[in-house]
Amino acid sequence: MFDLIQEILKGDEKNNLEQFVNLLRQLEKKYLLRNEILNSFHDYCQKQENYDHLYHSSDLSKLVYFTQEIILDTESLCLVVRPQIATQQAYRLLEDFTVEAISIQELLNLRDRLVNRYHPQEGEVLKIDFQPFYDYSPVIRDPKNIGKGVAFLNRYLSSKLFDDSRQWQDALFNFLRLHRYNDAQLLINERIQTQQQLSNCVKRALILLGKYPADTAYKNFCTELQNLGFEPGWGNTAHRVQETLEMLDQLIDSPDHQVLEDFISRIPMIFRILLVSPHGWFGQEGVLGRPDTGGQVVYILDQVKGLEKQIQDNIKLSGLDVLNIEPKVIVLTRLIPNSEDTTCHQRLEKIYDTDNAWILRVPFREYNPQITQNWISRFEIWPYLETFAIDAEQELLEQLQGKPDLIVGNYSDGNLVAFLLARRMNVTQCIIAHALEKSKYLFSNLYWQDLEDKYHFSLQFTADLIAMNGANFIVSSTYQEIVGTQDSVGQYESYQSFTMPDLYHVLSGIELFSPKFNIVPPGVNEDVYFPYSRIEGRNLSDRSRLENLLFTLEDATQVFGKLADPSKRPLFSMARLDRIKNLTGLAECFGKSKELQERCNLILIAGKLKSEDSTDHEEISEIEKLYQIIDQYNLHGKIRWLGVRLSKDDSGEVYRVIGDHQGIFVQPALFEAFGLTILEAMISGLPTFATRFGGPLEIIQDQINGFYINPTDHTEMAEIILKFISKCDQNPNYWNEISQRSQERVYSNYTWKIHTNRLLSLAKIYSFWNYISKEQREELLRYTESLFHLIYKPRAKMLLEKHMHRH
Repeated sequence: MFDLIQEILKGDEKNNLEQFVNLLRQLEKKYLLRNEILNSFHDYCQKQENYDHLYHSSDLSKLVYFTQEIILDTESLCLVVRPQIATQQAYRLLEDFTVEAISIQELLNLRDRLVNRYHPQEGEVLKIDFQPFYDYSPVIRDPKNIGKGVAFLNRYLSSKLFDDSRQWQDALFNFLRLHRYNDAQLLINERIQTQQQLSNCVKRALILLGKYPADTAYKNFCTELQNLGFEPGWGNTAHRVQETLEMLDQLIDSPDHQVLEDFISRIPMIFRILLVSPHGWFGQEGVLGRPDTGGQVVYILDQVKGLEKQIQDNIKLSGLDVLNIEPKVIVLTRLIPNSEDTTCHQRLEKIYDTDNAWILRVPFREYNPQITQNWISRFEIWPYLETFAIDAEQELLEQLQGKPDLIVGNYSDGNLVAFLLARRMNVTQCIIAHALEKSKYLFSNLYWQDLEDKYHFSLQFTADLIAMNGANFIVSSTYQEIVGTQDSVGQYESYQSFTMPDLYHVLSGIELFSPKFNIVPPGVNEDVYFPYSRIEGRNLSDRSRLENLLFTLEDATQVFGKLADPSKRPLFSMARLDRIKNLTGLAECFGKSKELQERCNLILIAGKLKSEDSTDHEEISEIEKLYQIIDQYNLHGKIRWLGVRLSKDDSGEVYRVIGDHQGIFVQPALFEAFGLTILEAMISGLPTFATRFGGPLEIIQDQINGFYINPTDHTEMAEIILKFISKCDQNPNYWNEISQRSQERVYSNYTWKIHTNRLLSLAKIYSFWNYISKEQREELLRYTESLFHLIYKPRAKMLLEKHMHRH
């Protein structure tokens, strides 16, 4: 990129660059982001005679395209350039139009100066740099392979087995000897004492198995295998055991990365799983739509059912049913004493449709009962998490009758607790961000001090750094969640380097090329969400009741708005009422478009109807804003706003009722990390229009099985929806075509069976990697812990002090 800038400065386009910089200075803004830069460049080019060349194919246009930020100083201009995904460079353009590269540290200093927080005479701020801890571990080279960590890791491990066979095969042998369930030894017994003995016994076992029919049950030859040194866990039939031992034999003689993954995935090592999700109202009934309570709860409950079923299947295939092993899955969350009309005060609650999966609720310590007895915002939860982890540990050991085999964190708070528990118990840990707030709130790190009283980002961003680097592996729903697109920075990528002025500078916050990143999209519950056309699965009384609720019921406690013409095509959306979900933006788009109002009714299911019923500041603001929009655009008779919390079954049927009316689902979020409601709507058969900012870009294939919208451009958004409606008018089958394709998209890519099988496979492979690389990881983990003790804990105590004085 430096060479490109030099070419511009030496060539005919230098004059254009000078003019463009002058134009930017006239805007009287010190900090410009990519959209503003592109719009300003377009405005500049339109006034030039050589517009087409300058805007589309000049060197200057390439530079502008790759520029993410411009910082205007009195004597210079700083360009922050992203020449490729996951790579950032910074350059200073001086007054005489000479250019120099600047370091990350210089860039962070410049950003501090921009907000008047640069005080070098008072000493340096803390510098956080994780890069040295990744220098000696394997890293991916090609950005296209980011998120395919386990595939890379398997190649790396199999090459080590081949290149350094004695050391690594000894490690594999010792790893196989580890596995037990309670008092029962699995896989290998004391008759096999060395790796060479293992190799010999495998070959003898394969000869023995060759004498049995393929479908012979394990119990019929288990004694002979035990005499050779093999315990249960290799398979449930002669064929399955033979297949598994052949994989091991191949790994010993000629290692292969695919064989390694297949073999490790078969090792029975995960029977007890802990999922952590402290914030919000975690329950099975009457919680969705409450503050901080939405897709994450649905995700986890569905994931739990899938995990239990997959572990049960794995136990059977491994031949371990002879030991009567019963898997157990626990969701650890917070007990809320004043639980209103939910079950969040119950310590233990069995999860529906499972054999042995439970919600375990542990209360926060009562520092101030007026705070801890009630729901606490996810932005205020930080002071209670360490003691929550300590108190939960003993209860978990009792419930699980031992340590979990895998800990899965969820969101920033759950990921931090997962890290603390994994360190205390020495257990493999993974994290799932769901949504990283740093990328949702613009300039949230730069202006963190101004936002601290409300959001406490200093704690959240520090917790994120700790959890990301402490995790054995990271599960992401999409590629762009990690590293964005060519046009936008990814959520995890935003943690590469940033400043928290007066607190710390992050020089390297996360290694995006680490093999710890893996893309594992969630599924959708096919028992609850299924096509509207599958009549045999639907309850007619539920269908009638919900149709009445959606279109005609007059009940001011549940519904605002009476439709003048209920027969119009419904535009439907369902989400929490918060700023990012942007339902008010959808209402404003509808209000601005007379044609949309003529063709459709807008139906929203969202939170509460009265601001006085809410304690969440964002929800209160959005409630008031929605009423203002309805009045401003006179949407009375054209909008229905349902302030209801639906059961899971009802939410599934609501989509199908909208489908009965050939309706449309709109997801207008300003940013969406993934978008479970999009999967729910698509599998139900609703043509879906979803934000182009975030995960929906990977779920939907635009104009094939859904449509992208820009929620910040109301005119364009309305035009895209109206264009679809016009096509439906011209071709009565068009709605059905999109409906069918949307269903096919979900069934082929987004099921919980695919997800849980992949997650368990990852957990096993990273457990193996953790076992053989634990000495290398210890330095990283101690550095990570130092951030917890030196930054997180003191700031958490400060927030706790404030809570102690609240009434």
